[in-house]
Amino acid sequence: MPQGSHLGRKRMDKYTGKSRYKFFYMVLMCCAVWCVIFYFPFFTFETTTHYRSEGILGHGRENQNILPPKPQAPKPQAPKPFLKALKTAENSSDPCGGRYIYVHDLPAKFNEDMLKECRRLSLWTNMCKFTSNAGLGPPLENTEGVFSNTGWFATNQFAVDLIFRNRMKQYECLTSDSSMAAAVYVPFYAGLDISRHLWGYNISVRDAASLQLMDWLVSRPEWGINKGHDHFLVGGRITWDFRRLTDSESDWGSKLLFLPAMKNMTMLVVEASPWNRNDMAIPYPTYFHPAKDSDIIEWQNRMRGMNRPSLFSFAGAPRPDIPTSIRGQIMDQCKKSNVGKLLECDLGESKCHSPSTIMKMFQESVFCLQPQGDSYTRRSFFDSMLAGCIPVLFHPGSAYAQYIWHLPKNYSTYSVFIPEDDIRKRNVSIEQRLLQIHPDQVKRMRDEVIKLIPAIVYADPRSKLNNFKDAFDIAVQSMIDKVTKLRSDIIEGREIEDYQEDEGSEQSARKWEGLRREGEQTWDEFFSKPKDEASGKTESNNAKQESAGINQEKHQAEKKA
Repeated sequence: MPQGSHLGRKRMDKYTGKSRYKFFYMVLMCCAVWCVIFYFPFFTFETTTHYRSEGILGHGRENQNILPPKPQAPKPQAPKPFLKALKTAENSSDPCGGRYIYVHDLPAKFNEDMLKECRRLSLWTNMCKFTSNAGLGPPLENTEGVFSNTGWFATNQFAVDLIFRNRMKQYECLTSDSSMAAAVYVPFYAGLDISRHLWGYNISVRDAASLQLMDWLVSRPEWGINKGHDHFLVGGRITWDFRRLTDSESDWGSKLLFLPAMKNMTMLVVEASPWNRNDMAIPYPTYFHPAKDSDIIEWQNRMRGMNRPSLFSFAGAPRPDIPTSIRGQIMDQCKKSNVGKLLECDLGESKCHSPSTIMKMFQESVFCLQPQGDSYTRRSFFDSMLAGCIPVLFHPGSAYAQYIWHLPKNYSTYSVFIPEDDIRKRNVSIEQRLLQIHPDQVKRMRDEVIKLIPAIVYADPRSKLNNFKDAFDIAVQSMIDKVTKLRSDIIEGREIEDYQEDEGSEQSARKWEGLRREGEQTWDEFFSKPKDEASGKTESNNAKQESAGINQEKHQAEKKA
């Protein structure tokens, strides 16, 4: 091989060796660089985290500029939509501040259309005459001189839906701006609606209007202000007519008060449930509807001066189909007493259906006996007070745990309480019990009863009282107070639960709580729910109704005293 070729190959081999060395060196360096890039940050982060967790870092100069994270500021809460309504109460120049009422403009099928078919409102009574005169009914004649010359009407005991709405039309603080409203009134004639469907209709018909109303309400922007907690409506019947527990066709009434949205609202009824929170009791309407202050003053003065020859009286019929009723024993005592008077009612037409006969007997009595009727309450309680007669009650559910907005908490100032068991089991003499009350105490009690007359009557909706608050005024203001407290609780962070289930939570709605006098035992025994003997579980609404003595399947409930 030529020498030049040999030298060239040696040079090439030398060059190739150096190139391979440089190539491997460059690869090695690249790997080292990438390892540093990828490994070092993770190592530093993990080491720092470990040291911080062990409390090692933070003492050197290199860490003096490391500051703890700043606490995040709380997110500002969205303004409550009802603040505008609360602030109106702070305006001293506004006489309606904190008292505004917004009235929903309901479709006519929920109110006015019912009146156009007034003959269908009751299976047993032609209600057309009772819907006249803004719901007061026809004027009463005063042929026997029992009444005043004006202000007396043949008012149906279940007409308060209509009376209340007509009074609301004259309310001085109505507003078209729902954001200013202290409460929202829903003018649904709930009592008239269910009264036309109680007998002979299936549950779909009985519930139809209530379901349609709830759908309509929750779709309205006014509902969103308080999710319905500021809404109220009136049902001029007892609460059990709206508390059907099951969907059995044989069960009683509608399920209005058990509908989810309705549990946020408040319903004003003539008899409320002692256990549930979404209803409150307001007085039954009486026959007296004063148009001006002087009507009340003149009547009160007349009742103070009445001669009352009878120590006690009772107007009513026995309840043989209610085993726990004490009416039969009360009637027997009336018959045997020389100072007692009895107006015995039967199933047909009787003097018990004559307002003048009933009022005359009450006016001539010092005490009026008021046992339970077909349910806890009866209209006669208010008729007797209107006559200046001191009511004698036998169950706290007949008034004390009912009309807590309208009657004094200290019931002994205006009434006498004799527990039912004293009559049922011990056959206590009512006459002797009443004779033990000192005449001075009797006078004080009668004065208190007469003083309460404005609070238990509904003024004529076509006029206005000036210096007296009637049953409507008290109910509206009490409803406003209830909503205002609820809104204040929300602002202070005490959130309320929507659609609160009341069944099984009776401890939260004990309307009789705090009503007993000092030294008395609790009244829980009067409101204990019957127990199912087989399961030991508390029965719910049906048991409540039975324990209240409700005679559901007989239409005489519409007519009996």
